[in-house]
Amino acid sequence: MSEDPRVFLVVVDDTEEMRAALRFACRRARATDGRVALLRVVAPAEFQHFAAIGDLMREEAREEAERLLQRLAGDVQRCSGSIAVLHVREGDTREQLLALIEEEPSISILVLAAGTGAEGPGPLVSSLVGKHAARLRIPLTIVPGTLSDADIDRIA
Repeated sequence: MSEDPRVFLVVVDDTEEMRAALRFACRRARATDGRVALLRVVAPAEFQHFAAIGDLMREEAREEAERLLQRLAGDVQRCSGSIAVLHVREGDTREQLLALIEEEPSISILVLAAGTGAEGPGPLVSSLVGKHAARLRIPLTIVPGTLSDADIDRIA
């Protein structure tokens, strides 16, 4: 492995197309002796009337995010051959993503998948190729969300 391996960052959300981005990142990491980093952003707890309830909701959301990332980390290791770097943050997905990229110089490529519906590529992709493009310090790879595993394996 090289001294500074490429780190392919994937935003883990609940969309079907996220799997395409994850597989693409894993395949590219394997081909380049790189690593995959996973980011899961949880929404802030909205129930703020009672602080204890808000804290409990926040902790449950974080634990759920960590369980999801641990499951996906196994997939990453099998597909890429390396251990995933895991990040859980709370707040707005776009803002937390941009903050992580600014804070972590090891992240070298952001991999997102375009939505498959009539609504377009999705709000995150749209904002990062639109008015927030200038805030990215790394390349953005957009994977068509309709690609099958076999398609990805052929091109990655």
